[in-house]
Amino acid sequence: MAEDRNGDLSEGSDYTSEDEGTEDYRRGGYHAVRIGDTFKNGRYVVQAKLGWGHFSTVWLAWDTQKSKYVALKVQKSAKHYTEAAMDEITILKQIAEGDPDDKRCVVKLLDHFKHSGPNGQHVCMVFEYLGDNLLTLIKYADYRGIPLQMVKEICFHILVGLDYLHHQLSIIHTDLKPENVLLLSVIDPSKDPRKSGASLILPTSRDKIVSEPAASKDTKNMNGDLTKNQKKKIRRKAKRAAQGCMGKEASDDPELDAKAPDSEDSNNDANSNGDSVEEQQNSSVIKSSSVNTDDVKDVRQENQGRRRGSRSTRQKLLAEVDLKCKLVDFGNACWTYKQFTNDIQTRQYRCPEVILGSKYSTSADLWSFACICFELATGDVLFDPHSGDNYDRDEVCRDP
Repeated sequence: MAEDRNGDLSEGSDYTSEDEGTEDYRRGGYHAVRIGDTFKNGRYVVQAKLGWGHFSTVWLAWDTQKSKYVALKVQKSAKHYTEAAMDEITILKQIAEGDPDDKRCVVKLLDHFKHSGPNGQHVCMVFEYLGDNLLTLIKYADYRGIPLQMVKEICFHILVGLDYLHHQLSIIHTDLKPENVLLLSVIDPSKDPRKSGASLILPTSRDKIVSEPAASKDTKNMNGDLTKNQKKKIRRKAKRAAQGCMGKEASDDPELDAKAPDSEDSNNDANSNGDSVEEQQNSSVIKSSSVNTDDVKDVRQENQGRRRGSRSTRQKLLAEVDLKCKLVDFGNACWTYKQFTNDIQTRQYRCPEVILGSKYSTSADLWSFACICFELATGDVLFDPHSGDNYDRDEVCRDP
């Protein structure tokens, strides 16, 4: 089954946890990657963390041979994850071989290899470095939708990709959603390492990397994440703000405030930019209350504004954004004539035939595509499944 927006395969919330946690950093699980680590005999040098999913973590890396940024995907090491990665590589190779001119709006696999670590042998895939995903674009528009002309341009590129996959390769993506469609560029150029002039981390001693100024207590750590101290402060502020919306007083106990749960969306996608901890916390606390949906959206929009600048700044960035995009994340893909599972698609984009347990084909992707069109135009998901008295979120109903 495709991952939901929290990186969970099944029963997660509608929001994504901030990171993958530490539980799966064990034998058969994730490989512990650190900034400055090198892969494939020093060719790829890790610069920053891009995202994570149930199967892998994804990192911004510098290709020392080609002198360019790439996205490095490091798969968990257990046998079934390795097998899934090899299936994905087979599909990605087929995609690349049929598109030598790079005109089919589908991500390119540049390299793949295996890397041994304390937790086992991990399959690694190297992709072209792209920009923000469509969910980030939706957030820049404050969940109010983007102009229809922009929606049409984006949809054109998605359809070019789907036409190529379906009609020439007989491949079904099976997990089409805004997080799995990436723009070719970053919406805010100042956050693009290719344009911002950010310093490169090159192969050097571990001591030198760790001693960089970014490692101080009151700044971001080497993964680009907030420090523990910052997170506590932000969580306390966020909880007070959220409880204020609910007419409640915030806790006076800083330790209780600091332990509030994290949530909200990630990507699991390879190059997506996650939300701030403050934004995640507000969404989590408010979601669990009976607050009006419009109030929730107002708080989310306010948080988006603080993170991405003023509304006028965001509108200006949106007006100038390059809308060319590519389909990414083929970890759940299959062929029309060779399918691996009946449990496909993220809930909000799941087609009726899959919900009913019937056979599916390329039309499953088109259902998801239509859901994306609606979400781009309105800022809201078309379907938001919830459990009921006699059914759960993954089915229509149970027999009485």
